[in-house]
Amino acid sequence: MHVDRTTRNLAIANLVAQIGIIITGGLVRLTGSGLGCSQWPLCEPGQFTPQFREESSIHPYIEFGNRTLTGVLGIIAVLLIIAVYRRQPTRSRPQMKRLAWWPLIGIIVQAIIGGITVWVDLHPAVVGLHMLISLSLVAVSAYIIWRLHRPDSEPSLLLPQAKTLTYAVSLSAALLVILGTVVTGAGPHSGDATEPYRWGMDTVMISRVHALSAWLFTAVAVTGLVLLIRRRREAPSHDLEVAIRAWSAVLGVTLLNGIIGYVQHATNLPEPLVLAHMLGSALLVASVAYATSALHPRSIEHRGRHVASESAAARQG
Repeated sequence: MHVDRTTRNLAIANLVAQIGIIITGGLVRLTGSGLGCSQWPLCEPGQFTPQFREESSIHPYIEFGNRTLTGVLGIIAVLLIIAVYRRQPTRSRPQMKRLAWWPLIGIIVQAIIGGITVWVDLHPAVVGLHMLISLSLVAVSAYIIWRLHRPDSEPSLLLPQAKTLTYAVSLSAALLVILGTVVTGAGPHSGDATEPYRWGMDTVMISRVHALSAWLFTAVAVTGLVLLIRRRREAPSHDLEVAIRAWSAVLGVTLLNGIIGYVQHATNLPEPLVLAHMLGSALLVASVAYATSALHPRSIEHRGRHVASESAAARQG
């Protein structure tokens, strides 16, 4: 399905910005700048922006930069909504219009949770929730890009096991990233040098549990790819080729991020590798959203059959 270039570019920019704010949030945490701005929504008492002083550190500017990116992300989300509502073919698609609102709603929620993290002095539960919502918005943004090129028809099943596989890979991915935030919350990068509050747990133990969840997720992803390849031998199709590429991408990102994870653990969590692992987590979530969507293709032909059956039922009624 042909999509207006402006709408497509805004959807891509939204996904890139959603991933970008995870990276800047990681920089805030890794540089100990989490409380660089002591208040929210103001940065300092009576001051919206950081106030320069000779004794000032760079922390307020890093924290304020992350807040500023939230505003940029909000602008992109608003422009995406306008494009979806005003340009064809999306303005004739009710489902696409509803989807377009989710990034903006999520950004508003994230801004509030970001303020709460400051008010509770970077409690790891709230910081972890902040990260998980960002990853959810990455998944939603990737799904929006997928749906832009597909009609608002009922999805079909690419495999007999498509629903089971979707649940399995989604739940194992959720477990993986949730445990990843717990590992971070228990580790040395608490977000602020003077407020080093962390989860009181054995970091080696929770890291091993996280690694086991990664292997579980990998097993599910391999199973999905094998099922798709077997199906291609029986009944090759364009939708199968798209799905195979998507699931291959999931495994590629998983392998790369797994290597980064093991190396950072073995080298005592150097900041650049931690940041790379966060980027890998965002890419993993985006690839999973795309891969699960590929298991439920939507075609114009299917839409036509669906509309025809509804019209026939209406005439009989």
